[in-house]
Amino acid sequence: MAELTDKARALIDAPNLAFLATVDPDGSPQVSPVWIDRDGDTIRVNTAEGRVKDRNMRRQPRVALSIADRDDLYTKVDIRGRVAAIVDEPEAREHINTLNRKYHDTDELYPERPGEQRVIFLIEPQRVS
Repeated sequence: MAELTDKARALIDAPNLAFLATVDPDGSPQVSPVWIDRDGDTIRVNTAEGRVKDRNMRRQPRVALSIADRDDLYTKVDIRGRVAAIVDEPEAREHINTLNRKYHDTDELYPERPGEQRVIFLIEPQRVS
């Protein structure tokens, strides 16, 4: 596992969108904007079960992230990594509420959708540039 740089930590800790690249079954790239945070140098991405990025990361754990400063889009970091673990409910539900507070600066809970199951993908960086 590669260590995150101070710049990468700062970009992840701020409410900047990350663009997550995963691999579709046919080998083509798929990119999704995502909310992220970190636990030490492990990056956490929250999504709902069954979405394309969920299916792709379960099948193929190699991912890439690009994170740009929302106030200066030329200040960015690119990270290549691997999914190291997946965390399910109820921790994933608590986590999406934490991300909702970070990105929306509100104490409101993230809206629950009937039948939706949240998951957290723990990504270990392998290359940070």
